[in-house]
Amino acid sequence: MMEKTEGKRKVEVAIISDVHLGTYGCHAKEILLYLKSIKPKILVLNGDIIDVWQFSKRYWPTSHMKVVKQITGMLSKGTKVYYVTGNHDEMLRRFAGQTMGNLELVNKVVLNLDGKKTWIFHGDVFDVTMEHSKWLSKLGGTGYEILILLNKAVNWISKRMGKGKLSFSKKIKNSVKGAVKYINDFEGTVADIAIENGYDYVACGHIHQPEIRKIKTDKGEITYLNSGDWIENCTSLEYNEGKWNLFHFDQDEKLKAKLEKKLRKEPANKELFANVVRELKEMHL
Repeated sequence: MMEKTEGKRKVEVAIISDVHLGTYGCHAKEILLYLKSIKPKILVLNGDIIDVWQFSKRYWPTSHMKVVKQITGMLSKGTKVYYVTGNHDEMLRRFAGQTMGNLELVNKVVLNLDGKKTWIFHGDVFDVTMEHSKWLSKLGGTGYEILILLNKAVNWISKRMGKGKLSFSKKIKNSVKGAVKYINDFEGTVADIAIENGYDYVACGHIHQPEIRKIKTDKGEITYLNSGDWIENCTSLEYNEGKWNLFHFDQDEKLKAKLEKKLRKEPANKELFANVVRELKEMHL
């Protein structure tokens, strides 16, 4: 059982990735509640925290700014924070190696935890579309954003009908053979290189697919970790007492209750739906 301090869960390491602050699909309220609920010794921001590709001055809600303020607050209270650059915030890569107090900007980080080495990096370096066709990836990012917005509208209707949430992007990823093969190839490539370099764990983000599993090859075995995202899965990785675990926001009843309480104070459903329509128009659809 994890020890609690000031109502917060103490964890040795927490890894979040693919928050995509500055986009309509970002679940800023959820990530803020999560960050407020933990007290990590080390926080790894594993890429795509701020979405520079799709960043617009017209869209930077207060909830997104509160996430940034929460992280800076954690820094001031002694949490070591590694900001690992991703593809959507790749402009920061030129500043890798810079430190400011407890904040360190890196392209990768290796943590020695209880005598075992964990290699952490975003993962876009193994994405063929990133390497050869960046414009195609950006186009795909825009399409993904549109899909998420449409999903929000459908879920608004679904909730009114007393039904559960749907995820178009998850359904597509799980049903399209090419998408499944891409994820498997990605995980296999990452595992192979990590084994060759003698790591015990390898942790990525990028593909928005939360996972913890052992991968065996002819060269050895490794535990592959993926922190998922805060667009559709709302997941993170946590290390405590010698073990890695996946945190799922939707499975934490206390945080879900806090979120519902906050949402009840927000505009009525009619206005919320109007906001989704407005956001779609702002994307020039």
